[in-house]
Amino acid sequence: MSSILIKNINLNNTESDILIESNKITKISDSIDFQADRIVNGAGKSVIPGFVNMHTHAAMTLMRGIGEDLSLMDWLHKTIWPTESKLTDEMVYWGTKLACLEMIKSGTTCFNDQYWSLPFAVKATEEMGLRSVQPFVILDLMDESKSGKLKDECEKMYELSKNWCNRNSFAIGIHSPYSVSEKMIVWASEFAQKRDLLVHIHVSETKGENEDSIALHGVSPISYLNKLGVLNSKVIAAHCLWIDNEDIALLAQNDVKVVHNINSNLKIASGFKFRYNELKEAGLTVTLGTDGCASSNNLDMIETMKIAALIQKGWRGDPTAMPLDELISLATVNGGRALGIKCGVIKEGYLADLAIIDTNSFAFTPNINFLANLVYSANSSCVDTVICDGKIVMEKRVVDGEEEILMMVNKLYKKLL
Repeated sequence: MSSILIKNINLNNTESDILIESNKITKISDSIDFQADRIVNGAGKSVIPGFVNMHTHAAMTLMRGIGEDLSLMDWLHKTIWPTESKLTDEMVYWGTKLACLEMIKSGTTCFNDQYWSLPFAVKATEEMGLRSVQPFVILDLMDESKSGKLKDECEKMYELSKNWCNRNSFAIGIHSPYSVSEKMIVWASEFAQKRDLLVHIHVSETKGENEDSIALHGVSPISYLNKLGVLNSKVIAAHCLWIDNEDIALLAQNDVKVVHNINSNLKIASGFKFRYNELKEAGLTVTLGTDGCASSNNLDMIETMKIAALIQKGWRGDPTAMPLDELISLATVNGGRALGIKCGVIKEGYLADLAIIDTNSFAFTPNINFLANLVYSANSSCVDTVICDGKIVMEKRVVDGEEEILMMVNKLYKKLL
């Protein structure tokens, strides 16, 4: 059984040793005497749980910078979907590797994805050493003639997923209520419920989406999904930006998990008044995501935390909104709970998914409040070392294979575009 001993690191303002055996944290103490396989010197550094990025489209790193300055529907129809029609398995593989590289460099150890060519996305993620949930995407663009093929492919991928390593798990990705036919939404939901799978779905992202849903179905997207029997505790709803009290009540009744994606919401001008306080008061688990690089341009959870908090304080006119202790939970343990993974907390018995922060910089000087410095002063360059599933995936900001990943993506994106 492999082991790592982190010595003299700051954990919650206390100098501690952390022992990792296999893939779990087995002991935390002020001093641990143990002959570990690896010793990591934590002096002058702090440790936090690895971030859980709850909404990504990993291989869209290949499309970073395309379709700028467009509304969501123009962005999808004029740029993204036409470009994605040219994607190859090789492109998804290297695009996912680049996404993993970026997430490692910014302290993320687990991500909830939704993209194509699953075997190649999973292969890339396994090789990079990260943890992920990989949904099979249901997207028929209201064309029921595609149903048979989608169902067959979903069944086959589910069976193949049984051979994935334990860091990756299979889920169902229903793209959205506006892009998937009613019959396929119901089929996908039932498929997931019968197998106790997570369901990852975009919902209530724009004002126009809500208006169209009311015109077509007579109710909001969330009410529509509820009528179809889709909503339950295994559903992860991305965006939930345009919601009213009735929507919040339905989400709470069904224990749906919510993902806030502030950067893409702002950039595509979908909106910014995410109802965090109301969702929290209703008892909902709220998490954070970056969205894909084609809409948010990066996968940096530190930046996401900062923007989420600043916008929340600003639109509410309330400096106490989204305080630091809640903010770090949104980016870590809440994601773990939503995914059913025992991560996001540095405690004995939890998975060893950690990020070591170098505090020897101007951003942490003076280090009066570590979390304030991390969120509001620093950026992802402060992430020094990352451990996922008990294995070091980055040490002193060095990730194996980084040069090859950059070279291959720079080669492949030209073919794609």
